[in-house]
Amino acid sequence: MHAWRRGLYAISDPELIPPQDLAMRIDAAIAGGATLVQYRDKTASEAQRMERARAMLAVCRAQQVPMLINDDIALAVAIGADGVHLGRDDTLLAAARQQLDRHAIIGVSCYNELPRAVTAAEQGADYVAFGRFFASLTKPHATQAEVTLLSRAKRCLNIPIAAIGGISADNGAALIAAGADLLAVIHGVFGQADVAAAARSISGLFDAAAVQRQRRTIGV
Repeated sequence: MHAWRRGLYAISDPELIPPQDLAMRIDAAIAGGATLVQYRDKTASEAQRMERARAMLAVCRAQQVPMLINDDIALAVAIGADGVHLGRDDTLLAAARQQLDRHAIIGVSCYNELPRAVTAAEQGADYVAFGRFFASLTKPHATQAEVTLLSRAKRCLNIPIAAIGGISADNGAALIAAGADLLAVIHGVFGQADVAAAARSISGLFDAAAVQRQRRTIGV
């Protein structure tokens, strides 16, 4: 199994990361255990996005961690990113696949809609994302999803499931137990004073979950 398919999914935010600190903060998140990274910026100019995404990609390449671009397929193609994450109003998945390398990672936001996730999987999505699950500083008005959705999705999907929205080391364990393969985190990592430590705390939830599963398997 590819390492990115389970673990901390760190998503950048220009309001939390000054441009000059982007590479350093991304490196810290990866040092803390992030297995997948996303460049997300809704406000910068095209030239700024290109420059910042390239800098971020260089760090990810050096650390051998895949980097996706939020929404912008053209940018992903231009810099040779590892894939894209698509929202409700973004380019259709099939069109994205045609423009990207056949090995590209394509994720799709599914909010609280299991049928949407099933369709995305059938169309070739590499992972789906549900949420928000908790109060989110980044998207306070995002659609609310219930934790039980993860369990239902796990029973009918064979691709990784990401959970997003207000996730921290304090509440992420319940999402993993319910079926989340990836915890997509913005403020819980990049809004913290020590990015590496915050990432490590969340990444550690997956290690703890693995230990618990092993114990159940052997009947301890």
